[in-house]
Amino acid sequence: MNRTGLFIALALWLVIGVVFGLYPELDLKLASLFFDPETKTFPLKLNDWAGFARDAAMWVAWAFVLPSLVALVVKMIRPDRPLMVSGRAIVFLLATIILSAGILTNLTFKTYWGRPRPVVVTEFAGDQQFVPWWDPRGGCARNCSFFSGEGATAFWTLAPAALAPPAWRPLAYAGAVIFGAVTSGLRMAFGGHFFTDVSIAGLVTFVVIWFAYALIYRWPRTRFSDEAVDAALTRLNMPAYRLRQRLFGRRTGPEPSV
Repeated sequence: MNRTGLFIALALWLVIGVVFGLYPELDLKLASLFFDPETKTFPLKLNDWAGFARDAAMWVAWAFVLPSLVALVVKMIRPDRPLMVSGRAIVFLLATIILSAGILTNLTFKTYWGRPRPVVVTEFAGDQQFVPWWDPRGGCARNCSFFSGEGATAFWTLAPAALAPPAWRPLAYAGAVIFGAVTSGLRMAFGGHFFTDVSIAGLVTFVVIWFAYALIYRWPRTRFSDEAVDAALTRLNMPAYRLRQRLFGRRTGPEPSV
């Protein structure tokens, strides 16, 4: 998560955006590699194993989130106990997946950017007009193509990779990129997304992760400690915990001194 990585991501974003903006037919040509004109379908979407792999990819991604969610719920129930997971890791992982795979994709772009999916455009036996990635005026009404939510979720695994031990971090980054690329390739093969949908999803996700990592771990003015997160969650959840304990007639700890 250094500046070189950020500059590479931004450069790729610029190149892909400009090239596919000037030559939007490239998206159609890449999608056509997975389309069978005889059956007028994307054959891989009918393959059970491919469908299982698609679902499994999302399970794998969310499995990295689960420990943080469990630790947060346990802390809400028992704020008198220390966090089971690093406080900064909880904030980092939950914030990045909510932003990249939730707010920016499903609640923003996929809701208001009307780009149709490959499977429904006229070039692939559909009934809607193809539009380039930069044009939000497509005929899709909801759950649209730009940009890919599953692609963003798969590439989000760069976040837990950033928390790997330094010696293992390059390998973790490589694994996350491969995982994101394969998952995105499956979405293209199913006719669910164009290349620009999945590539920009990956780049947006990386930029979100980069800035979140810098804010939480790197920049002196904004970074904070695991202990600070633990203390904040304790303060936030202790009143409800004490109330529950009183309702059940149990002590919540030593009485405050006067």
